[in-house]
Amino acid sequence: MHRHSFRSPLLTSLIAAAVMTLSVGALAATAAEPADEREAPDRTELMVGLGFIPSVQFAQFYLAEEAGYYEDAGLDVTFQNKIDPELITLLAQGSVDVGMADGTSLIPAVSQGIPVVYGATIYSRFPNVVFAPSSAGVGAVADLAGKSVGIPGRYGSSWIMLQALLASAGMSLDDVEVVTYPDFGQGVAVAQGQVDAATGFVNNEPIQLEREGVKVDILRVDDVAPLPGPGLVVGTRTLEAKTDALRAFTKATLRAMEDIAADPQLGLDATFARVPELAGDPETQLAILEATIDAWMGEHALGQGLGGVDRDAWQSALDIMTALPDSVVASPITVDQLITDALQP
Repeated sequence: MHRHSFRSPLLTSLIAAAVMTLSVGALAATAAEPADEREAPDRTELMVGLGFIPSVQFAQFYLAEEAGYYEDAGLDVTFQNKIDPELITLLAQGSVDVGMADGTSLIPAVSQGIPVVYGATIYSRFPNVVFAPSSAGVGAVADLAGKSVGIPGRYGSSWIMLQALLASAGMSLDDVEVVTYPDFGQGVAVAQGQVDAATGFVNNEPIQLEREGVKVDILRVDDVAPLPGPGLVVGTRTLEAKTDALRAFTKATLRAMEDIAADPQLGLDATFARVPELAGDPETQLAILEATIDAWMGEHALGQGLGGVDRDAWQSALDIMTALPDSVVASPITVDQLITDALQP
């Protein structure tokens, strides 16, 4: 036997009227509510400081934004380009939430009491190098003796790297002729034969020279005197206030790095969408990106995964920079004062 529910026509009408009233009321309430309040979930705003100019070297950040990784993590990200010394100050002040910097900037800052810490490695291999045309005969550090070396100035990561490189062969600045190019024209100077060698970035000047048909030799400080490469740096007060958001940002960025390492075209496409003027020479941009990926994938990253912090490299950098004749380490500090595990996913 089947059971059948029974409602009187009057009861049915009353129920239908009530449902209609509720529906109309809900629609009216929705229409009265502003669209942005209705649809936009709460997001944490992050100002992200990158390098001096937009570049394919920042493809992982562009991809993480374009692919929605930051949005999915509840973040509203804005990129800002600043030179490194200024960026450290902005991070300490909290004007920028997270930025890219390396140990050569962080160590002097922390030794002066500036409240910043390093939380995740982006470049597992230090990208600053000395490069020279193969015709110059600079195949080893010792070959720099008596040679002229172009640099942008006596400051920053390239300057410290050069001193560390020379010291590894028992040499000093007195053994080379240093020529400064304040407008970062040392790459052109090498190409024109004005200097024998120059400092630069493994994913910049050497790539440009190779593209012009000049065979290049590269000297890497990683091979003789490890220095920690650029990574994510935060101000300590910002870290306390936005720990979860910064950790989510790190995780999303590392995810984009893994995507690009597996398929560099993803990085190119995201970069060209963000910086359209770079799309005019895709072959050169691909070469730069491939060199960048190689710098991400150093020995530590291959063993421990992207983002991990190599404490031995930080101790090496601290020792090297403290021992330099014109040391910029103002007071004794430890590795524990320089790095944090709070950003690790």
